[in-house]
Amino acid sequence: MTCVVPPGSSCSPYGALVLCASLLAGGSCFAAQDTKPAEPPTTKPAQTRPDDDTAPLVYVLMKTSLGEMVLELNREKAPISVKNFLSYTDKEFYDGTIFHRVMSTFMIQGGGFTEDMQKKPTDPPIKNEWKNGLKNVRGSIAMARLPRQPDSATGQFFINVKDNYGLDQPRDGAGYAVFGKVVTGMKVVEAIRDVATTRKGRFANLPTEPVVIEKVTRLSKDDAQERIDAEKKSAADSDGTS
Repeated sequence: MTCVVPPGSSCSPYGALVLCASLLAGGSCFAAQDTKPAEPPTTKPAQTRPDDDTAPLVYVLMKTSLGEMVLELNREKAPISVKNFLSYTDKEFYDGTIFHRVMSTFMIQGGGFTEDMQKKPTDPPIKNEWKNGLKNVRGSIAMARLPRQPDSATGQFFINVKDNYGLDQPRDGAGYAVFGKVVTGMKVVEAIRDVATTRKGRFANLPTEPVVIEKVTRLSKDDAQERIDAEKKSAADSDGTS
């Protein structure tokens, strides 16, 4: 993907340093989405909701072709972003999409393209909640957006694979809004991070073998806690500390 900026503009030096982690390898700017207006998504039946609409923390299960992860979404600090992500989840928008940008020293990004590289139509963009106090640290999930267009996030997201504090700075008018974190499945994130990538058309960091988001569903707090406890026990057993 080439650098997506407003007509007559170019990538800033900061963007090249912080957001273009693949520049030296012939990569391109971290342009979260392309600029074509999208048609409204096809409406699908909403999933059963295991949580209420007032819980400060909400959980979702993301099944990928490389394993599963549980995301804890912070509705208290990022209500707009969480509502947006859950809306796409309930409409099964993410099912069958891919991680289309994988940068091993930066982040993994997905939720916008199908396996045959077709861009999915989205809802209107949302307000950027980058001042909510949540940081772009390892394991956090944030909204992808266009550079120099703070309020341009729609369906795409990224998961930080390292601490990316530069994304918390308002160098183009705003930072990148974090709205949750991975609470189980960081080994899956690492497996995605480590896949081989290639340049294909406008995609500079595309996995050579598709990493598919097979299903995203809501989880109850109890189900999420059960998975968290199981992962902790497994890690303790592996370390011989149980």
